Amino acid sequence: MRTTELVTCPRSVFDWLGPAGVRAVVIRWLRLVAADAELAPYLIGLDRPRLAGRLTAQLASALGGPGGGRAVGGAWRRLGLTDEQHWRVLDYLAAVLCGLGLPVDTIIAAQRAVAGEAHA
Repeated sequence: MRTTELVTCPRSVFDWLGPAGVRAVVIRWLRLVAADAELAPYLIGLDRPRLAGRLTAQLASALGGPGGGRAVGGAWRRLGLTDEQHWRVLDYLAAVLCGLGLPVDTIIAAQRAVAGEAHA
């Protein structure tokens, strides 16, 4: 009897999700932030498509995709969020990524990248 070894190809989370998957994560994340009664007022008048684009680029890079995108933690900070509110924004990101079954270290790295390493 012959045994067969399984060959696995290491793939980044970005490869697994793809660009459309990363955009979907960002859309779900922003919906959670917008549904938060305390955070929603900070989004009024904000160019959400632009913010979503910046978040998508940063998150894609953090998940092993092409990239760059500059850290957008400052985008949240410029809204005047308290530290607690900023943490809650990052917690919503973690919730979406956790729902996909991603490893904790990947989720933490994504939070750090989005926060500009200042608050994750």
